Amino acid sequence: MKQISAAVLTFGLLAAPLMAEEEAPSERGLSLMERGARLFMEGILDEMEPALDGVEGLAQQMAPALRNFAKEMGPKLSEILEDVEDWNAYQAPEMLPNGDIIIRRKPDHPLVPPETPTEPEPQIEI
Repeated sequence: MKQISAAVLTFGLLAAPLMAEEEAPSERGLSLMERGARLFMEGILDEMEPALDGVEGLAQQMAPALRNFAKEMGPKLSEILEDVEDWNAYQAPEMLPNGDIIIRRKPDHPLVPPETPTEPEPQIEI
């Protein structure tokens, strides 16, 4: 019995370093910091997975409404984008109590005069 337990103990002591040195093929050649960073990121992704699944479901629910909005408002929004030359000249949109939405020009931006067609001025005979 002593011989069997000595053999098992010897085998266990010899096998322990071999088992400790075995690494996953993807972790060979990585430093301790790199392995730690990888484990940290995997942990964060595991924690975030339920929240990301919820966002995916919300996106699927909102897709028809967003398509409808783009279909109805798209042409008008593109007209506005063509008319406004510099969006930095305006403040953030503001909703008034009656529901109107206004976008005010920033006071420190100069007013850009509208482009007028360059037609020659009429000549006057003196």
